[in-house]
Amino acid sequence: MVGVHRLDALVTGPQLAGAVEAFLAQVPNAHTARAYRLTLRALVGELGAATPVAALDADAIGAWFTHRWGSASNATLNARLDALRSATAWWRTQDWIISDPSRRIRRRPRTPDRTRSLDRAAIEALLSRPSLPLRERSLWRMLYETAARAQEILSLDADELDLRNRCAKVRRKGGAADVIVWRTATARLLPRLLERRRSGPVFLTDRAARLPLPPADLDLATGRARLSYRRAAECFQTATGNLPGGPWTLHQLRHSALTHAAEDGANTSTLLAYSGHTSIASLARYTRISPEALARWQQARDPATRRR
Repeated sequence: MVGVHRLDALVTGPQLAGAVEAFLAQVPNAHTARAYRLTLRALVGELGAATPVAALDADAIGAWFTHRWGSASNATLNARLDALRSATAWWRTQDWIISDPSRRIRRRPRTPDRTRSLDRAAIEALLSRPSLPLRERSLWRMLYETAARAQEILSLDADELDLRNRCAKVRRKGGAADVIVWRTATARLLPRLLERRRSGPVFLTDRAARLPLPPADLDLATGRARLSYRRAAECFQTATGNLPGGPWTLHQLRHSALTHAAEDGANTSTLLAYSGHTSIASLARYTRISPEALARWQQARDPATRRR
């Protein structure tokens, strides 16, 4: 491990483990807090729980962060940096630290990607596989029909679903409350998945949890835990590894849903409500017309096609 050593400066203020837990306790969005916890617990594991938070050093933190996530994708590195910067900014408001220990770390630019939208027929073929487990079929269909983020869907509890009206309230990125709506295919799958469960996580692990977890992340009747994003992503990548352009990512279901809605003529207001975005700029990359739609448009205006 490079460049990070426990700092034993005689300083006042809380220890690192306590400062991390205090920060996470005030994060309003539960799945945001879970995502932040991954980064901050890694920091505690490296420096030690008893390290004074006031002794955090920018050079050491920069070296540790680069070693830990320097080879990760731009999106992953930026997400980990967001967690670190959110924590350190809050610690500064508590007067626990003076300077920013993350200042040596730079965000990476988002790499333009014009091929993230999946073909409609390919998605339908995947979701119609007879061998697809009910949990995966329900999750992937729901992600595509609602265009919600994976964490928003995985955070749902059974008592938050309005099955009659095919909708649920979710917490969007940033903590805003919003409503997602699904269609017939998801509406038919959810009652089968829930098996009359009225509480606990909608999407569960296959086996009972082996580690202690908060009651909110458990089905108390079976001991099974809330399905994690990591496991859900692994299952999706495994199922799509041999498909064209595979393996696919869960985010591509959201991206494809928004692109297909734009191709079908949804206006900007509808797309903003569908996606949960608050700015048109954030929405723009999802509404780029897919190669398949471009081909259909070209074919429709081809003089030879019209003559036939």
